[in-house]
Amino acid sequence: MKRLFFALGIAVLMPFATEAQTATSLRKIPNNSFKRGETIKYRMHYGSVNAGECIISVENENKLIGGRSTFHVLGKGYSFGAFDWFFKVRDRYESYVDEDALVPWLFLRNINEGGYKLSQTQSFDHFKGKVISNGKALTVPINIQDMISSFYYARTLDYSKAKKGDLFSLQTFVDDEVWDLKIKFIGRETIKTDVGNVACMKFHPVVQKGRVFKKEEDLTVWISDDANHIPIRAEADILIGSVKMDIKSHSGLMNPLNVIK
Repeated sequence: MKRLFFALGIAVLMPFATEAQTATSLRKIPNNSFKRGETIKYRMHYGSVNAGECIISVENENKLIGGRSTFHVLGKGYSFGAFDWFFKVRDRYESYVDEDALVPWLFLRNINEGGYKLSQTQSFDHFKGKVISNGKALTVPINIQDMISSFYYARTLDYSKAKKGDLFSLQTFVDDEVWDLKIKFIGRETIKTDVGNVACMKFHPVVQKGRVFKKEEDLTVWISDDANHIPIRAEADILIGSVKMDIKSHSGLMNPLNVIK
């Protein structure tokens, strides 16, 4: 179960090009998709049970790391009610993301999922292609993403020309490994939610079957078909049932949400 909540949270990822292991300067990525002050809340369902809540936000602060301005992104997930009795979840993820290059400088992860506990601190050097993970130095591709920054970088990309069946990939640093995430574009669909009928793009992230999921395409994600590109819904068939994440509320979006009247 330990990668389930991660998979639901970042399943919107799109193309990434692997670069050389050294860089003299950082890239600059245009960002018209998110800003400080954005907060999105989701409800989590396990089968028919209202199991918990997830909140992702871009905090109203600008911490300088190495003289670079950063977005402080915070993700929290927790279970409640009856679900809390047999699978307690208390997750906290933080990423300090370069405001121009949209790469992480610092990643913090503290989770408790059904008794599985993990604490991670990862410091990135994108000039040398290095990361220090809990004191261990590792080599990674330049512009590698962490589990949170990958989602925000992906939101800035142009999906307007995506066609059904298009397959994309992105490299993310997960559990001290470079993880190649592949994503298939399925099409466009309008879905009913707590915030209205939202026009969405639909994707199948190709997941790792056998550990959490039964099949490679057991995870489906709907992303707002507008300039925000926020996750609206995620559904997953897993080895011990099904999980669903639905948007509950939002505030501070950079652009109007594409709600169909």
